[in-house]
Amino acid sequence: MNDDWRPTADLILARGRRFDRRIPAFLLRSPLSRLGYRWGTLVGWVWGSLWSTGPVERRAGLWIFRGMPRWTFNRGGVCVGGCFLTGDAEPTDAVLRHEAVHKAQWLRYGALLPVLYLFAGRDPLRNRFEIEAGLEDGNYVRRPRAQRSVDRSPNRSGV
Repeated sequence: MNDDWRPTADLILARGRRFDRRIPAFLLRSPLSRLGYRWGTLVGWVWGSLWSTGPVERRAGLWIFRGMPRWTFNRGGVCVGGCFLTGDAEPTDAVLRHEAVHKAQWLRYGALLPVLYLFAGRDPLRNRFEIEAGLEDGNYVRRPRAQRSVDRSPNRSGV
């Protein structure tokens, strides 16, 4: 497996941390950001309730709405507040680990997250929020072969 993306990802994460120091502290991990998280969760619940045709379940600290039509979410799914909106396939433990990081990002940034994410760009290999959530867990890059067999182990506990 070619890991050429890792040095660039490390630089992008460092740049993101520097940028975060410029955001006023009262906006991060604060009552204001929790309000934004709750707003996002409400939006996720409404959108998921409107379009989900599959089971709705609680796993890894997320409300998972399955059976969403493809046009209602981006890529393999989207985390909005504490909700993960996705298609028909049952999400793996790895994907839920990835989405749980996005939930934590919602808690940290609140309503700023959609704007910051937009400016981070659509390329997951250059988007600091996707990098932080784990590109392997999000299925954006392949895991090294040895790690893939461990991840498929039936005894491996999830989040």
